[in-house]
Amino acid sequence: MGMFSTRQPRKFRRVSIYTDERKEKLQKLVEQAKRENGEALPEDNTYHTDKFKGTFINFTPRAQRYKENGAKIGWPLAAILIVVLLIIWRFIMTGTR
Repeated sequence: MGMFSTRQPRKFRRVSIYTDERKEKLQKLVEQAKRENGEALPEDNTYHTDKFKGTFINFTPRAQRYKENGAKIGWPLAAILIVVLLIIWRFIMTGTR
């Protein structure tokens, strides 16, 4: 029954178009050789969250305006609004004035 045999699907092959892994590996080898010879300073791989705090707000105008102006509605106004809506809802549900 060789005439009706099913073909195997192609294997998935991911090709990265934005990075060149060969260049990155070569660059890492060069940096490692320089560190071993004492030509380059040892790299500091520690992650500091303080380094990135507030950077998002600096690049978006909407976030900057929100930070400067703060929240427009305060919690007392929101509580009063909820109470008024509950009273209106009660009158609508009961049908009395």
